[in-house]
Amino acid sequence: MATNRKLETERDFQEAMDNERTVRVFQNDDMINPGGLIIRFDDSMIAVQSSVSDLDYYDRRTCEFYELRR
Repeated sequence: MATNRKLETERDFQEAMDNERTVRVFQNDDMINPGGLIIRFDDSMIAVQSSVSDLDYYDRRTCEFYELRR
């Protein structure tokens, strides 16, 4: 069974990136990215790669990020 864990701190994002965990992105209670890997982050944005050619940048202040654990 899969569980979701909300990512909020620098440590949470670093751990998800290091362990190559799938991350879901929500904005205004809508899922805007069903799954990808964090490849970079800073104080204002998170870069999520969903496939080889699909790279998206999300604002940390307006989006919520959840790690999907299986």
